Formats: sequence, C-alpha cells, structure tokens
Amino acid sequence: MDTPVIRCPACGAGNRVPLEKVRAGLNPICGRCKAPMPIDVRPVTVTDASFTREVDRWRLPVLLDLWAPWCGPCRMLAPVLDELAGALAGRVRIAKLNVDENPVSAARFQARGIPLLVVLVAGHEVDRLAGLRSRAEILRHLEPVLT
Repeated sequence: MDTPVIRCPACGAGNRVPLEKVRAGLNPICGRCKAPMPIDVRPVTVTDASFTREVDRWRLPVLLDLWAPWCGPCRMLAPVLDELAGALAGRVRIAKLNVDENPVSAARFQARGIPLLVVLVAGHEVDRLAGLRSRAEILRHLEPVLT
C-alpha cells in the first residue's frame, strides 16, 4: 500500500504518513513545523454537543453518516464506512451521528430516512446520499472533495 501524503493543517507542507503507525496509536507531527496532524483511521462519533468542533470546524471534508442502532441498512453500511475511514485517512473524515440520541443535528439535515450520508466541506453540505449505498457509489460522490 502506498504511503499517503497528507497536508499539514498549520503550514500546508506535504508529509508522508504511514497509516499502519497511526493505526498502532502513534500521532504524526509535521516534518516542517512540528504541528500535530490529527488523522482518523476509524469513523469518529459526533453528538449535538461536539458537532461544531468535530464537523463544522474540521479542516477536511467530512462524510457524515446519520444512523440508528435499530436500523438494519445502517448496520450493513457500517463496515463499508469503517474501511473507507482507513482508506481515506487524512483526506476525508468519516463521522457518525446517532439520530435517536442527537435530534438537534439530525433536524439540521432534515433526516427523514436513514441511513443518510451527507458530504460537508467547511460545515456546508455539498452532497447527500440516502439509503444503503455501495463503496464505489460513495467514492464517486466523494471524488469532487478529495484533497
């Protein structure tokens, strides 16, 4: 597997970051400015309280999964999103929002059906996919925002 080049959020320098080291728990820092480079190799859970910090203000595009534990298609989609989180680490953040526990954020996106995937850039919706989708289809919708 190729080592991805990830841009530093502080200085913009490209850094090669071996994802296996991130998966092992090591936190990368920029080779130029020594700033921490947060990289998610698993989906991050967001709540109404953490939504602004974890999604709206996040420096990378975010794929938000609106789901519920009782939803069969949501559970079927979860392994695909787990795999995409690792494959797209440093390029897109995968965030999961339980609609039953976080009604304010769910209402913001008018989530009338789940699973619902919303693509956000700087907190603004740029695309959405309703229902169970394949990995390939999700990637097609993410292509325009990949860094």
